[in-house]
Amino acid sequence: MKTPTSQIEIETFTIEREIDIDAPIELAFEAVLEQLGDDCEMPDGKPFPMKLEAWPGGRWYRDLGNDAGHFWGHIQVIKPPRLIEICGPLMMSFAATNHLSYRLAAEGTMTKLTFRHQAVGLIEQQHLQQMPIGWEYWIERCRQLAEQKSERA
Repeated sequence: MKTPTSQIEIETFTIEREIDIDAPIELAFEAVLEQLGDDCEMPDGKPFPMKLEAWPGGRWYRDLGNDAGHFWGHIQVIKPPRLIEICGPLMMSFAATNHLSYRLAAEGTMTKLTFRHQAVGLIEQQHLQQMPIGWEYWIERCRQLAEQKSERA
């Protein structure tokens, strides 16, 4: 008996974004960790709490309770307050791997955040189209959280 097969193309993409944050680097790094963790929020404003174990090899996952959830990745590199890199499947429940990089640089009282998402695999067209919208929101939210922290300091 023959098994039907199909051929799917391997896709790759890179999303890069650089923003200036009106907050010190330490507060900007805290804001990145918050958006990646318990204070994560989706573009519609809906809470999307994640768990982030902020150490090398730490997990990044969505905990749905009752031993249910979604594994998104592991921390590959963390060098507070300048860098966090995560690798893993992220939100992709198919054959793909991803690498995220949040690189921060102090510029006086400001911080420059450089974000990069690279992916390779059997990536669905919906993800290719929606990914930039989601990351744009998440990066902007990091800026907002950091600037709110700075105003309160």
